Amino acid sequence: MFSWRSTRSSGLLVALAVLLGASAIDAAPTNVRLDVHEFRIVERESGPTNYYSVVDDPVEPFIRAEYRPGFETAVFGVRLPDSTRRATHLHWDWRARTLPRDPGMCNAKSGLADTAALIYAIWKRGLRWYTIRYVWSANAPRGNVCNGKRNLFLAEDTVVLETGDGNGSWVSEDLDLPAEFRRHFSNGDPRADVPDFIGIGLMTDGDQARSESAADYADFLVRN
Repeated sequence: MFSWRSTRSSGLLVALAVLLGASAIDAAPTNVRLDVHEFRIVERESGPTNYYSVVDDPVEPFIRAEYRPGFETAVFGVRLPDSTRRATHLHWDWRARTLPRDPGMCNAKSGLADTAALIYAIWKRGLRWYTIRYVWSANAPRGNVCNGKRNLFLAEDTVVLETGDGNGSWVSEDLDLPAEFRRHFSNGDPRADVPDFIGIGLMTDGDQARSESAADYADFLVRN
């Protein structure tokens, strides 16, 4: 069962490249709103159960993720238009509905890394993939950076953006993508070159703790 663990990260990135590699959304190159109906299971790296669905709320449609114990982890992704390759900002809304039991995020002793909600941003230069995983944790302190991986083909960090139940309220996130890349992968050098931004995805899981986990995702916007 797969859930962005160290031995399978490269495989998932390849699978996402296939899913995310072609333009599927026609939009102005400076302000691209992603349609939640366009998200698809990354089949190569997901179990047989699709526990994601789109809720056509009259205010705004959103993706609902409802993991149940016994499911294999599934990953959801969306194709990006070519106009977002040099994206400067990524925006989304999310809310945690059910936190996984004692996931131990950023706790190396626990060995667990379940999360109610996770958004990952992916860049690629040559044969090397760069990934930042932004998570909504049950109890890890906000701002924690952990689970870093560095090798010839992969550079990856996990960042705790939100923690706790959030009282079921929607929370908006807006990231400066070049600044995030430089902070994590170029020692904060403001002049460092940033490779193409090639994809985003999302994941909700509770497999390691065998716990229910649920979240909602909405209002994805990529800006150049």
